Amino acid sequence: MKKQIILNLPVKDLDKSKAFFSALGFAFNPQFIGENAAFMNIVDDTIQAMLTTEPFFKSLIDKPVVNAKEANEIVICLSCDSREEVDSLIAKAVAAGGRTPHPPEDHGFMYDQGFEDIDGHLWNLVWSAPDSSKL
Repeated sequence: MKKQIILNLPVKDLDKSKAFFSALGFAFNPQFIGENAAFMNIVDDTIQAMLTTEPFFKSLIDKPVVNAKEANEIVICLSCDSREEVDSLIAKAVAAGGRTPHPPEDHGFMYDQGFEDIDGHLWNLVWSAPDSSKL
């Protein structure tokens, strides 16, 4: 079995979150969608997220659920194939109701920008030049 990364993210409104991420081009697995959770493919079947309603998420843990609009514990970073892909996904995120917490950063060999989804989770999109490993 190949390794996978599956993020579990609490959301306030599951339908709105599904619409937001669908607008970014992420697909949902209909076998794993219910009233409390939806399984989302971010990168094929290797990087995925389970979007869960906050009450359901709370039932899985023994600590309070953090309000991601007020505090963050993680920044989810995704690599992109080009600067254009970074810009395209950022534009889709903003059009779907997200926001950009900072302008893009262009280091020549690396380009990145982040967005905050509608629940406050931070995502960073980054492109690195193919030969940047030699720097």
